[in-house]
Amino acid sequence: MESVEIVVAHHERATVRVGDMFLKIDSDQTRIDAEVAAMAAAPIPTPKILWRKPSVLALAALPGTALGRLGEPSSAPPAAWAAVGSALRVLHDAPLPPKPGRTPDQLEAELEAECAWLTTNAVLPRDVVERNRRIAEAALRPWTPAFTHGDLQLAHVFVEGDAVTGVIDWSEAAQGDPLYDLATLTLGHPERLHDVIAGYGDQVDLEVIRAWRSLRSLRGVRWLIDHGFDPSSPGSEIDVLRAQASQV
Repeated sequence: MESVEIVVAHHERATVRVGDMFLKIDSDQTRIDAEVAAMAAAPIPTPKILWRKPSVLALAALPGTALGRLGEPSSAPPAAWAAVGSALRVLHDAPLPPKPGRTPDQLEAELEAECAWLTTNAVLPRDVVERNRRIAEAALRPWTPAFTHGDLQLAHVFVEGDAVTGVIDWSEAAQGDPLYDLATLTLGHPERLHDVIAGYGDQVDLEVIRAWRSLRSLRGVRWLIDHGFDPSSPGSEIDVLRAQASQV
């Protein structure tokens, strides 16, 4: 009998692995529907859907290994990171998905609320929050919407050698700022950004990418705590916020 491995679990959803199959169990069926629609529309490799039932989506395992893990050095060669950049260019140039993303005004309101919560609860020193809040302002500007993954963490991208074998977890895919995907991908590995840009093949605003790192991290700390994760683990959001603040 094959063992069952809990990949990730929190109050909203869980993913378990049984052999070469992943089962995504979600309390909100609309998220599963959105993920299936996004994978069908994405012009880059995604996992094969084996079957789906209410609240459960079964996916085949992807070949290769994750691009990296937060808090750990990435063993992927520069060519693999560049290949991910090339895949992102294809995704961002694709026709827009129907799901709208957050507007700059919505993000600014969320950012204000999270900064207030972080300082009120003394989760981080006030100066670290305020410095990151100032950095994040550069992301709150109009952008040309693109087909974005929306949660392009290192562990969501699989590579084999210097080729991308697939991208997982499409539940947050929406119209958004393409630089947000680049910022999320390199959140714990900013030194790899130039490799990604080499494959992406376009001029990008490095300050906006840096701003998205601060904005994502400021917005993410409370969610992680509320769902049983540790935002202070190596390479995670609190590490990012401290590093960003030290560069001001």
